[in-house]
Amino acid sequence: MSIVLHKVAQLMPDQLDEQVKAWAREVRKVSYDMEGILDTFLVCVERHEPATMDRFKCLLEKMAKLFNKTKARHKIATAIKDIKKQLQEVADRRVRYMVGDIIAKSTVTIVDPRLSALYNDVTKLVGINKASDDLISMLSPQCDDGAYMMDKVKKVSILGPGGLGKPTLAKAVYEKLKIGFGCGAFVPVGRNPDIKKVFKDILIDLDKQHYTTCFNMMILDERQLIDELRGFLKSKRYFIVIDDIWETQSWETIKLALIENNCGSRIVITTRKFRVATEVGEVYNINPLSDDESRKLLYSRIFGIEADCLGNLPDKVSDKVLKRCGGVPLAIITMANLLVGKPIEEWPEVHNSIAFSSHKDNHHIESTMRILSFSYCDLPSHLKTCLLYLSMFPDDSVISKDPLIWKWIAEGFVRKEKGIGLFELGEQYFNELINRSMIQAVELEEQEGIVQGCRVHDMVLDLIRSLSHEENFLCVLDGLDREETLPQSSIRRLSHQNRTVEHNPQAKNTGMPQLRSFITCYCAIGKMVPLLSFRVLRVLAIEYCKFKEGYQHEHLGSLLHLRYLGLMETNIHVLPKEIGHLRFLQTLLLNGTGIEELPSSLRLLPQLMCLRAEWKTRTPNWIGMLTSLEDLRIYRGANDRSARRFVKELGSLTGLRVLRAGIAVLDEDMERDLVKSLCNLKEIKYIHLEIIYPAIDDTVDASPWMSKTMKYCNGYCSSIGLEYLTALKKVTVRIGCQGASVVEVEEAEAALRRSAEVHPNHPTLELIRHFEDKMILASDQ
Repeated sequence: MSIVLHKVAQLMPDQLDEQVKAWAREVRKVSYDMEGILDTFLVCVERHEPATMDRFKCLLEKMAKLFNKTKARHKIATAIKDIKKQLQEVADRRVRYMVGDIIAKSTVTIVDPRLSALYNDVTKLVGINKASDDLISMLSPQCDDGAYMMDKVKKVSILGPGGLGKPTLAKAVYEKLKIGFGCGAFVPVGRNPDIKKVFKDILIDLDKQHYTTCFNMMILDERQLIDELRGFLKSKRYFIVIDDIWETQSWETIKLALIENNCGSRIVITTRKFRVATEVGEVYNINPLSDDESRKLLYSRIFGIEADCLGNLPDKVSDKVLKRCGGVPLAIITMANLLVGKPIEEWPEVHNSIAFSSHKDNHHIESTMRILSFSYCDLPSHLKTCLLYLSMFPDDSVISKDPLIWKWIAEGFVRKEKGIGLFELGEQYFNELINRSMIQAVELEEQEGIVQGCRVHDMVLDLIRSLSHEENFLCVLDGLDREETLPQSSIRRLSHQNRTVEHNPQAKNTGMPQLRSFITCYCAIGKMVPLLSFRVLRVLAIEYCKFKEGYQHEHLGSLLHLRYLGLMETNIHVLPKEIGHLRFLQTLLLNGTGIEELPSSLRLLPQLMCLRAEWKTRTPNWIGMLTSLEDLRIYRGANDRSARRFVKELGSLTGLRVLRAGIAVLDEDMERDLVKSLCNLKEIKYIHLEIIYPAIDDTVDASPWMSKTMKYCNGYCSSIGLEYLTALKKVTVRIGCQGASVVEVEEAEAALRRSAEVHPNHPTLELIRHFEDKMILASDQ
């Protein structure tokens, strides 16, 4: 039956009749029931006695546990009989529906390694030059005498359906013109925007150095943010791009902050809706690619060479493929991924299997959606599951790579393979989705080539949300839904987005016994559904949310199957000590919270692999007990008494791949202990240390596996010891100039340059001065 189900999964939805679809849904439901029964059984037999329980109570607890196990075994035996009955019924229907007679040729695609490099050049799309020149001309109107009009704010909207490259065109023009403006910003909006977040993103783009470290940004309301933006832009010549506006109301609100300052400023917006475009100002209609441009893009994506190098390729073959793409770049790129590695003789077969049909209103959108559906069917099963999970996140949001992979791991989507860790395997999944153009990579601005996350194209998001709904994979509540219609008893994954979360205790059927993931982002939380109702929950992510004052995570310790707990950017200040009951917990993300101290019960979590703490969280003196840690990020100042113990215990964490820590080095003995601990980190790939006092001693050899290091000093560097980090490729040093003299800073920089020059690997060196304005000048000494 699983073999037949696998064949069904490889077919396009419109190639399946309703009986086969119904059969596949029944199989999925039975498999969900089996998994739920197993998890429920494990919960029933899993108990943890408190450490303080006396011997008599402990004996009673053990006797009760045996009794509960007996009841659970009886319950599971009954449930297994029911499951067997359901499986037999499903098998009988398979025979009646003749599902086994379906012949579906697998279209597995080997992703060409060159596609990764091509993806990095996605902004250099075919046909972009003429479009960008036309748009630039619209943004630079001339008077009758040929002089440029530089006084009024000029607004232009880019109008067109999804997939034609509106953001790409806007980005290309923005990069060309922004150098001529005093400041600029490029910000996405989306269908259900958080306007406050949009305003904050604009401010950060306009002045990253100031607004990234501005702590009052979180407390400003919408009106205050508008006032802040208007004040900032009042006398500046700015260039701002607002990408993907869906409603005129969104534009009307955003427009309030973009002051008319008569400085020659420019505003560009992108939209799919004509009404929004005309509301903004002049309209630039983006057109599909011509036949020649489409062919050039297709060949460059498949073969990695220009179209004129392929004059002997029959046009008739590519014409059939390109006709179905309708000049939509996203459709062409997606189709190219399906054809990579296939002989040209097989192209017609791929074309015929898509079974396109035109759409009354917009055949470009319809054709692209069909190509995306086919591309989805071509994915391996594990990548399909990972891709569907991305529909849990808001439109146009940047989905952080690392937390996403940890969520995949917690859900069990990433299966252990010999010779590679779970996270590294998850990274391979992530990169493969990028190479297949199912998601779009987002790089760190300050470190080119380092991917920090991804975005999901609107059309891909529409597709996977439709599939997720059909397969009962997840449910999204974004403020536009009707909660009373939800089949709560069968919900497996639930996402709250940009809304107020309130639990009505009087409501019926509020339990969600099969819920595996509960994700809440950009929400105001009053009172949630009691955690006790999430009996088999694996992922609890409440991130970028504000809790009602006095809110407490009650019954957190009852989530015995929890693997992922994310509370990033919330106003949580205390973790309950019951967190020590979560023996399966793998990931704990607390960055951006107000948590100052970790409960000591955390040391009882043997499977914890990722711990990211808030910058003011005190370093615990039991960190060495978390021997499964792979990713540790924790900071604390010089007054932390446990710093010395922390430095020594770092050496016990031999599986660490990533270490970001703030360490107060109190004396030379502590320096030696730190270097000695670093020597034990055989798996380390990235290390970022904020050293408050003088640099690390070079008397002990350091880890040769380290490929990159960042090291902070405080105006003084004695012996650097970089020569012992033999695999170094890049060194970034930020020198804290506050309280240091000019001579001391210059000596430190000279010492670092000498160390880099004599290093056997000749790493690149980047020197950054922090608080240079607070450096002691010669006249002040």
